[in-house]
Amino acid sequence: MYMIPIMSVELFPLFDGGRTRSLGKDKTLFHTGEPVRSMFLVLQGEVDLIRHTPSGLRVLLFRASTGSVLAEASAYSDVYHCDGVAVGPAQVRFVSVASFRTRLDASAGLASAWAARLAHGLQGARMNAAIRTMRTVDERLDAWLAGGKALPPKGQWQTLADALGVTREALYRELSKRRPVG
Repeated sequence: MYMIPIMSVELFPLFDGGRTRSLGKDKTLFHTGEPVRSMFLVLQGEVDLIRHTPSGLRVLLFRASTGSVLAEASAYSDVYHCDGVAVGPAQVRFVSVASFRTRLDASAGLASAWAARLAHGLQGARMNAAIRTMRTVDERLDAWLAGGKALPPKGQWQTLADALGVTREALYRELSKRRPVG
């Protein structure tokens, strides 16, 4: 979903000594079903987590931005359950899953910071799921904003529409109703 997560610098040591990879727009970092070998930290840009339904629908699960750990659940999985695709030019740092987990096991502080990050992510996912159950675009947008999220810049409204589970046209109509008159 559209988010600007702020990752605690306490987690950066998990990626110390990692390698860096640059990605161009629409380049894939990993594919659904591929074995999980690495954990990724977004250093620059944004990377989408995308799942494709059996009917071919493209579902945006999450948009990771600078400072985000990408596909957190991969630390505990054999294969990726989505695609990681760069939104635009992006740069990631990566370490092996084994190294990542060894560092967590060796440091109570890192393990605690990681658990807090996962809990915060779960709270956000539950809120996003609740928003998608609301009937109207008005209700969904109100809940989004009440959750402490800011309206993104105009060029990113499509991503917000995806996050709310509405068409961009429906979101644009709702936003135009909310514009101050005069």
